[in-house]
Amino acid sequence: MGHGKDSTIDKAKPPLGHIRSFECAARHLSFTRAATELGLTQAAVSTHIKSLENHLGSPLFHRRARSLTLTEIGTAFLPTVRHALSLIDQATKTVLIANQPRTVTISCPMSLAENWLAPRLVGFHDEHPNIELLVHGTIWDQRDDIGADLSIVMARQDEISGGGELILRDTLSLLCAPKIAVGIATLCDIATLPRIVVLGRQDYWSAFDPHLGPDLSIAATTIRTNATSIAFEMAANGIGVFAAPTRLAQVHVTRGLLIDLFDLHPDSPWGYVLTNSARPPTAAIGKVRTWLLRSL
Repeated sequence: MGHGKDSTIDKAKPPLGHIRSFECAARHLSFTRAATELGLTQAAVSTHIKSLENHLGSPLFHRRARSLTLTEIGTAFLPTVRHALSLIDQATKTVLIANQPRTVTISCPMSLAENWLAPRLVGFHDEHPNIELLVHGTIWDQRDDIGADLSIVMARQDEISGGGELILRDTLSLLCAPKIAVGIATLCDIATLPRIVVLGRQDYWSAFDPHLGPDLSIAATTIRTNATSIAFEMAANGIGVFAAPTRLAQVHVTRGLLIDLFDLHPDSPWGYVLTNSARPPTAAIGKVRTWLLRSL
């Protein structure tokens, strides 16, 4: 007989929605506010709780004209209900996190991706083998509409928008090919050499004006390009002198492709800015962001 009774109880478990309606109404002591939170009608919440009370065989609330209070049974029942719902919510959250996308897209100007970002991704896969990175190289510094999770751009420090975080400042260097550098001993020696300028980055050279003086500030010849990567290649091939961000130039200097001419490194008006996508960040995005900030 005992076994049959237990089976009857097991088959008559109340729906989870009824349990949630009770917990919410008990927390607010209001069917109306519980209905608003749960996205239900007040009548639906009332029906859920009445059905639960019928199942338990005891009232859970004292219903009065202007107030709602828990009965002794309701007060005793509530802590267990809250604990059970908390476990269910945590288990659901764990599954959702596990199923979140593991691919993280980083949008970055091509020159920044090649010369600054790539070295900072070394070792990431060893630490996070389950996260796939997609590095999307862009032309210019505008963010392409690709739905990037993280975007890194270079921006003037006095023009950073509210959505961007300045994560790193830089200095500037005067660079040229080794075969050109052998004939340069002082700033005066660069006066007759072509100057390589990236469109929109003329202020790289302007930063050196106080050091060059009025007689050397005007270039004999200027060669322009719209891409920093091309400017580096021009300089490495001996076409002229390039005023460039020191951090971007480091790869070329380390490889012996370019020479940093002088111990002269004025502050760059441009900095490295990190922005997030509009969608809620996943755990994978958070790990990539933490890695990038840690590698600065």
